[in-house]
Amino acid sequence: MGFLRERFGPTASISVMRPGEWSAAYSVGSADADLVARFSAYDEDFEKDAYAARYSSSALPIPTIIEWGPVLGAFYAVAERMSGEHLEGLDEKRMRRVLPSLFAALDAMRAIDLSAASGFGGWHADGRATHPTWRAQLRGIATDPATRGAPGSRELLQASPTGVGPFDEGVARLRELVDQCPEERHLIHDDLINFNVLVDGDHISAVLDWGSSMWGDFLYDVAKLVFYRPRYPVWRNIDFAAEARAHYDSIGLAVPHFTERLTCYTLRIGLADMAYSAYRKRWEQVASKARRTLEIARA
Repeated sequence: MGFLRERFGPTASISVMRPGEWSAAYSVGSADADLVARFSAYDEDFEKDAYAARYSSSALPIPTIIEWGPVLGAFYAVAERMSGEHLEGLDEKRMRRVLPSLFAALDAMRAIDLSAASGFGGWHADGRATHPTWRAQLRGIATDPATRGAPGSRELLQASPTGVGPFDEGVARLRELVDQCPEERHLIHDDLINFNVLVDGDHISAVLDWGSSMWGDFLYDVAKLVFYRPRYPVWRNIDFAAEARAHYDSIGLAVPHFTERLTCYTLRIGLADMAYSAYRKRWEQVASKARRTLEIARA
């Protein structure tokens, strides 16, 4: 608070917003602007946000990062505040009306030219990526750290009440499907269902927080909607996979091995989220995500 008061003046209206997993956010209102200030122990997410903002368009609105840098042994970033309500708060009727705009945002991400980039998986603003191929990124779930600074996923789950059985079964099924996944590089947000999409009326008004963003198959973001649909009972009648397939048919986009790719990605999402919940010692979440992952693996 003291830093923000010094930076924006004593008359600025400053209040705490929803805390995130990796950062704290404050709204900052003044006579000149309506802003959001975030603080984190890591600067790489803010760098990615600033980089991703260059891709902003009417279909894919991304807030501009006005400034970022070190402060008080950590890092801060200031961005313009975007209006709208969270995607997660929509009922079935509203969500169905918003889907065309959501798919348009995903189409805009798919159309971004990444031909000069290299690598797949999590990317950095300097152009580095975590894996040499997309399939290596997918297979890496078996051995990669669960998150930054964490042990490997399987190691974390060994210490959980759920154990490694569901994880191993999910990995085995993923390996059966991974060769159907194309080595194509698109911009993936990878965190759409985490209060990072704002809606105004029937349109997407902002796509926030690109810290988890990856390079890989565009269907991965659709898989996020598919995996997490059971979390939102009001969406139980929305078949996101069928809606996505219908959308791609309507724009004449061929998507080979659609079902196999989507299944592979929903499995990886489940496996990664199981491990992350284990890292946070959220044992009930580990169990529920294991159930969902096994449901997909055995379907």
